[in-house]
Amino acid sequence: MDYLSITGPSRLQGEVAISGAKNAALPLIAATLLSDQPCTIENIPQVADIRTLLKLFEKLGSKFIFEEHTLTIDNEAIDNTIATYDIVKTMRASILVLGPLLARFGRCEVSLPGGCAIGQRPIDLHLKALEQMGALIEIKNGYVVATAPEGLQGAQIIFDKVTVTGSENIIMAAALARGKSVLINVAKEPEVVQLCEILSAAGVSIEGIGTGELTIHGTDRTPLTFDPFAIIPDRIEAGTYLCAAAITYSSVTLTNVRPDHLDAVTAKLHEAGCRIESEGDSMVLYPAARLKAFEISTAEYPGFPTDMQAQFMALATQAEGVSIIEERLFENRFMHVSELQRLGASIHLKGNTATLNGPIQLLGADVMATDLRASSALVLAGLAASGVTNVHRIYHLDRGYEALHEKLKSLGAKIERLRE
Repeated sequence: MDYLSITGPSRLQGEVAISGAKNAALPLIAATLLSDQPCTIENIPQVADIRTLLKLFEKLGSKFIFEEHTLTIDNEAIDNTIATYDIVKTMRASILVLGPLLARFGRCEVSLPGGCAIGQRPIDLHLKALEQMGALIEIKNGYVVATAPEGLQGAQIIFDKVTVTGSENIIMAAALARGKSVLINVAKEPEVVQLCEILSAAGVSIEGIGTGELTIHGTDRTPLTFDPFAIIPDRIEAGTYLCAAAITYSSVTLTNVRPDHLDAVTAKLHEAGCRIESEGDSMVLYPAARLKAFEISTAEYPGFPTDMQAQFMALATQAEGVSIIEERLFENRFMHVSELQRLGASIHLKGNTATLNGPIQLLGADVMATDLRASSALVLAGLAASGVTNVHRIYHLDRGYEALHEKLKSLGAKIERLRE
């Protein structure tokens, strides 16, 4: 098993290119199930979650070529609509095949999902919505068995809470449904917006893109035809590198980035004393003279992203004063706290709120990644710590960051990927 060995403290400098967004690529790959024609997608990140989804597509009967960052995929000959446990257990986003498979083929079986252990993320909202669209849903032997032999029917669906994958699943299902669907309380994340934009370009009439209410006029099971398109840049990867620059008091330039997707993140970096300049698809972070404490509450987009909470907790260890971080979306997303404490961080937990006193001189130690974003927080802390920090179980990191250690190394970090 691989681990990362980081010798700090580091100073970074240079330029880093941001990869395509994993969280945009996954639903868009799933959306190709709505087509019986070849489709080409560019700027796909080379990360484990993408490879996992493609293994699932291979089992479904899909034909594809994935080279560099370009995927050409043809789902015409799909002859299997069962998403098996051995794939789905490793990645919760596999549930995204449920909506498009059911909409196109009228039947599918999808294993109940797994993924990062950051808290309960039930799929009941997905299933309730599909039932409202006329699907028969049963849970058998750990599988969701969904049938709609006459196709799905458009419906008004009100999501009880904002759900990103739930929104994406039902948007894809509605694309091939019969008649009009009105979806209320839809997630507004950039990844959801791009899914709607690509479906719209493929001929699905969608009103309200970017808002919390969508009206979708389905094609009544007529398959879509996708023109070639590129995945948007990864805002979470970009935010992570901005934090890497901030925590090491370094100036770093990001390229291939969407600054408008990072407003909540950059606002907090400004609050911490950093200066950020954006022009076109690039951003430059100029470090604070002294990092200042900040307060964060995670929220659905356009609020502060839960996927950046752990990285900002690492940053808070170096900020002067008391920082307060409230996690409102996932109940188990503080598992990195004990590992940061191993490095010397002063963190007090009470319920869903963490209070940090800083700045603290972190000292290198062996730490263990517990989920995807916790992994990157430990890497950031290792960049600021004195001595050697070894981050174990980085298979979590590989799920969502492309060549993280290589990119950090190109910026001057002393970081190596080694075998246990």
